[in-house]
Amino acid sequence: MLKIIYLKEIDSTQLYLKRAITAQKEKHPLAVVSDIQTHGIGSRDNNWKGYNENLFLSFMLPLKELPSDLHIGSASIYFASLLQEVLEVKGSKVWLKWPNDFYIAEKKIGGMITNVVEDFIICGVGLNLTKAPKNFGVLDINIDRKKLVEEYLQKVEKKILWKQVFSKYKLEFDRNKKFFTHYKNLKISLNDAKLEDDGSLNIDGERIYSLR
Repeated sequence: MLKIIYLKEIDSTQLYLKRAITAQKEKHPLAVVSDIQTHGIGSRDNNWKGYNENLFLSFMLPLKELPSDLHIGSASIYFASLLQEVLEVKGSKVWLKWPNDFYIAEKKIGGMITNVVEDFIICGVGLNLTKAPKNFGVLDINIDRKKLVEEYLQKVEKKILWKQVFSKYKLEFDRNKKFFTHYKNLKISLNDAKLEDDGSLNIDGERIYSLR
C-alpha cells in the first residue's frame, strides 16, 4: 500500500508533494493527508477553502505505474471515478461533473486536481465531509476519514483499466448537460458536448481534456 503521512496542518497537500519531488526527497508512491489545509488549490488556480475534519488528500504515483490504457489527460476523471465508487458502496449518491467535481444533487462537495511533475502524477482531493462554505454541499453519508483514505488508495493500487472505469462514467454523463465547464478562460455549456472514449470532450470539433 502507498505510504501515508498524516499531518495536523499544511499549506497544501499538493504543494507538499511537489516540493518533495523537485527536491528529490521522494521517489516512491506517497500520500499525504492533513487535518487542516490553509491554502488548498482548486480548479483554475482558485483556492479551495477547507474546514477541519474534511478530507484533504494528495498522492503521487510514478507515471509508469498508471493503467496502460489511461490517457493522461483524463487522469482526473479516472481517479475521481474510483473515489466515487468507494463512496457509492457506502451508500452515497455522489456523482461526477466533468471533469473533476464531486456533486450531491445540485451542489458541489469537492474536486479532484491532477498535475504531472517530472515522472510523477500528483492527484489532489478536497471533499466536504462535515462542513462546507456557502453555496457548497457536504457528503450525504457519515464516514471515517482514515478508513475512506485507506480503502480509496487500496483501490487506486489495483490499477483498474480505464476502459472498465469509463464504461460506468459515461452512463452518468447526461447529468452534465445543464452545467458548464471552463476552457481558455471561456465558460462553455456542456449541453452539446460529446464525450469521447478517451474521456475528452468534443466541442465543435475541438478535443478538451481534464488535464490541461
